[in-house]
Amino acid sequence: MTLIKICGISTAETLDHCVREGADMVGFVHFEKSPRHIDLETMSALAALGRDRIETVALLVDPDDRLVARVAGTGVGWLQLHGRETPDRVAEIKAFAGLPVIKAVGIGEAEDLAAVTSYHLVADRLILDARPPAEADRPGGLGARFDWSLLDALDPAMPFMLSGGLDCDNVAEAVSMVRPFGLDVSSGVESAPGQKVPGLISRFIANARALAPSTREPR
Repeated sequence: MTLIKICGISTAETLDHCVREGADMVGFVHFEKSPRHIDLETMSALAALGRDRIETVALLVDPDDRLVARVAGTGVGWLQLHGRETPDRVAEIKAFAGLPVIKAVGIGEAEDLAAVTSYHLVADRLILDARPPAEADRPGGLGARFDWSLLDALDPAMPFMLSGGLDCDNVAEAVSMVRPFGLDVSSGVESAPGQKVPGLISRFIANARALAPSTREPR
């Protein structure tokens, strides 16, 4: 069954809805430039609400060790690194936090695939996202879809989660064309930046799960 992560969760009501609808992971963003940013007190409360019900992920951008320690103390189950962290830095953060790590890798052209294997060796999971424009002040795909055919060049055994421009209308195409082991959605289930819509979450999960599961499996 395709793993589904709903990112940018900021309220208990939305987290509860994700649990009821069968999402596997929820993401909490701690990055002040993001419209989905939440403080660590809120993150701690949401992590406690999700405990033993759903996997919880804290999304960080180029964090220093002090922030990593504070976020690890909130009780989240995973860290997601969405900045320019090198493979060595990913390994350092994983060891320092004592938590499994997801690394997001931006894809915009064939040359970007060279980094995927290096990060796969140190991260527990990978998210392949659209590479942001050069002038962007935030990382990530920013709701944009990249050319999925670029991923044909990856080793077929390489497991990854897909992100970037996913929504209720294209998720079935993503599953059938790319066959990732997981999907990561945020803006595609919103009415406005940071405003999750329960009905869109439900529809996204139903459409993603309507097809046969992926042949790629996480290690």
